[in-house]
Amino acid sequence: MWAFHTPQPTQPPSLFNPRRTPPKLPSSSLTLNPSISNSTPNHNQLIQSLCKQGDLKQAFKLLSREPNPSQRTYEVLILSCADQNSLSLAQSLHSHISENGFDQDPFLVTKLISMYAVLDSLDDARKVFDKTRKRTIFVWNALFRALTLAGFGEEVLGLYRKMNRIGLPSDRFTYTYVLKACVASECMVSLLNKGKEIHAHILRHGLEGYVHIMTTLVDMYARFGCVAHASFVFEKMPVRNVVSWSAMMACYAKNGKPFEALELFREMMIETRDSAPNSVTMVSVLQACAALSALEQGKLVHAYILRRGLDSVLPVISALITMYARCGELELGQRIFDRMEKRDVVSWNSLISSYGLHGYGKKAMQIFEEMIHQGVSPSPITFVSVLGACSHAGLVEEGKKLFDSMCKEHGIHPSVEHYACMVDLLGRANRLEEAAKIIDEMRIEPGAKVWGSLLGSCRIHCNVELAERASHRLFQLEPHSAGNYVLLADIYAEAEMWDDVKRVRKLLETRSLQKVAGRSWIEVRRKMYSFVSVDEPNPQIELIQSLLIKLAAEMKEKGYSPQTKVVLYDLDESEKERILLGHSEKLAVAFGLINTKKGETIRITKNLRLCEDCHSFTKFISKFTNKEILVRDVNRFHHFQNGVCSCGDYW
Repeated sequence: MWAFHTPQPTQPPSLFNPRRTPPKLPSSSLTLNPSISNSTPNHNQLIQSLCKQGDLKQAFKLLSREPNPSQRTYEVLILSCADQNSLSLAQSLHSHISENGFDQDPFLVTKLISMYAVLDSLDDARKVFDKTRKRTIFVWNALFRALTLAGFGEEVLGLYRKMNRIGLPSDRFTYTYVLKACVASECMVSLLNKGKEIHAHILRHGLEGYVHIMTTLVDMYARFGCVAHASFVFEKMPVRNVVSWSAMMACYAKNGKPFEALELFREMMIETRDSAPNSVTMVSVLQACAALSALEQGKLVHAYILRRGLDSVLPVISALITMYARCGELELGQRIFDRMEKRDVVSWNSLISSYGLHGYGKKAMQIFEEMIHQGVSPSPITFVSVLGACSHAGLVEEGKKLFDSMCKEHGIHPSVEHYACMVDLLGRANRLEEAAKIIDEMRIEPGAKVWGSLLGSCRIHCNVELAERASHRLFQLEPHSAGNYVLLADIYAEAEMWDDVKRVRKLLETRSLQKVAGRSWIEVRRKMYSFVSVDEPNPQIELIQSLLIKLAAEMKEKGYSPQTKVVLYDLDESEKERILLGHSEKLAVAFGLINTKKGETIRITKNLRLCEDCHSFTKFISKFTNKEILVRDVNRFHHFQNGVCSCGDYW
């Protein structure tokens, strides 16, 4: 347990703090250069003026002739070194400050630490801290902030424990930094527990009235996926601002609760008359629309963005591109991209991933090459996007070349995500032994994502041996993930290994794990409808069931054959067919047929991979009813038209 101390009201350790009174120096230090007479001109104002004009070199020349630099002069010089990204001048200035006896001034120490943080020289920042004899809370906060922004969360928490042991009280800004430190690196369970301890301390000292602390708490719980905890903190907040609302919306949008995100946005628009949503808010709302394929809702949000003048903010534009693509309107996303006056790597990544999602791997690669040609350096996410595009399009050799170019041409070392993409690329193409070899030769720990990609590929090609190897590791890495058990059971079922199916199902029961229910969403007349199973209440459920039975019977005469192998239970064929008709995407398709006009596209989102039977069924439906049907599953888009799917049955 940590020892905590009562906080005192203070100000944040920012580069823009009001100036503090300089420390009282020893009498021997009051006159920095006794040989200079009082008539010597004071250059402090001129040095500060040169810094503001951006003439840092000239300011340094003048500094060498100034015998009594003021604290304000040093502060402005520190800010200028950071602004001009000059580490060499920063280090020279630091030496000058030390020589003139200001290196123990707590105010300038905080500035130096912040300067070195901006210049990505954390070792220098640590040295400044270590050499400071009198460390005020501002000094501690400056280092906490620097280390947290650089991802050294555990180091911050260790220093925080040390600070508490020596009895220095925290202030309200300390809490924001240490809470952010809990999620600065990997979101481990041990760090979540530290966050909960800090939360308890905040409550004990009555700090729940500080909106920025509580908002940081919401964000911390959101990043750990603790949606209920985040929601509880948000609901108890006595005061909320636009940042608080945005944090909670982002929590919902990024943790699989897009419905709740949109509902919260509506609530915010009603409750907050004084503060309008900002660009961060709109990004979360667009992500929620994208998750649900809520095209009409997304268009309304787009219109609001235009009215508010937020259409020039790069993250908002990138989110718009993604939203339209994930709602099936790839051309609209491309049109927005084409109209952009300025593009960053995030914008390019959005477009690349959009084409990949729709199965246009070659087009995604062309965009990648165009981005390189225009001088935009790819990010690690760029390669995740383009490798994913290659995977969905079956472009194995192209994907392998891209993977090799990461380090050789772009200086990017592959991460777990990139290896997972490569395993998926090879696995989908039934090159499973090659995929397994990549895992064996990895220089970093494969992790759950890599083994999950292998298990998913084994499911597609029914490779029992490799599936057992992958699942064995996954059961160790993710003991509470029911999806891994279900995938293994699927593979055993397809291989007709029913005893093993029962064994895996027994494991699920004994470990109290529940399979994630298949859920599908459809938007009709700007309203979202959700389907889980035939047991879910719906005023049209009887009509939906009767339509599905009728369509299935008529399509059988035209060649449709139910893929009963996807049913895990050892039942007779008629019972398996009845279960198949209850799949959520079929219910959503039938609902769409009943409630959409002639020529209107049906748009459906599925939270899991589209099963083989639903895929076959929807192909027949699109031809049988002359309807265009768009289905986005957890992996990609399926564009059904006239009995054909855009994926080419490769998914």
